[in-house]
Order: sequence, then structure tokens, then C-alpha cells
Amino acid sequence: MVKINRWLRHALTPPWRWRVAFSKDTLNKISLAIQQSECQHGGELRFVVENTLASGKIWQGISARQRGIELFAQLGVWDTEANSGVLIYLLLADREVHIIADRGIAKQVGQAQWDAIAATMQSAFAQKDFKTGALYGIAAISDLLVEHFPATADKANELPDYPLII
Repeated sequence: MVKINRWLRHALTPPWRWRVAFSKDTLNKISLAIQQSECQHGGELRFVVENTLASGKIWQGISARQRGIELFAQLGVWDTEANSGVLIYLLLADREVHIIADRGIAKQVGQAQWDAIAATMQSAFAQKDFKTGALYGIAAISDLLVEHFPATADKANELPDYPLII
């Protein structure tokens, strides 16, 4: 029954749903926040919004977290020089946020801290405050990265700053 309910939610989510949640202005503010954040620390942030999953992934039982891990690999977030990539993944149809950190950061920051940030973001998103939730998440992640991965003078921007919409 759970699969059918989830499948219906994904099947009935309109393809333009993400545009309601993330206006052009909000996407630009997220991009700017990521740019400013990455000037302060040695990490790399990638923000991804996925509207729905394909039916096959639903029937296979792929969770939002599993999909986030899949995208983490596909998008090369794991492939930064300092192993300092962080993926912020939002699956709109499931109303879930997951933060996935590369091994270099994961040694310094526990999953419970990422989950707490994701929960706060998810709470803001549930109130339809996507801009505040996204900007909060970026700022909170930045604070952790500043503490554990200070900026270096020769740091390159290894991942795109503009949010990816799937």
C-alpha cells in the first residue's frame, strides 16, 4: 500500500511544481548564498531539487536518501580535491530533505548534525517557505564548514553554485 500511495503522489505531482516552490529570485538567492558561503570555507556545496522520481524508482523502493546518494555520485560531489563536497537534496514529491557529505567532512561532522539541519529546512518547506528554508540550510552548513574546513587562498570553485532542478 505504501508503494501505491507514494507512486500516486509522484504521478500526480505536476511537472511545474518546483517552479511554485523555487522562483527565479529564490534560485538566484540560493546561488548567491552558495557563492558567498564557499568564500568562507574549504567546502563545496551543491543544491539539487528533484520534483518527482520515475515510476520505476518508486516500485524499486528507492528512498529519497538513496536517490540523494545516487545523485551525489552522478554529479561528482564526492570528487572534490579535499573530499569536502556537500549535497543538499530535496525531493519535492516526498517532501524530504537530505544532506549528504563527502568522507572528508563526514570524519569531522556527524550525520546527526546534517539531519538536524535537514529537519529544520524540511519544517520551513512544510510551511511553504522555501527561500528561508534553503538559505537557513546553506548558512548552517557553512557554519560547520567554517569550523572544520577553513578557507585556503588557492581554493577553486569545483562545483556549480546554481541550484540544479531535475
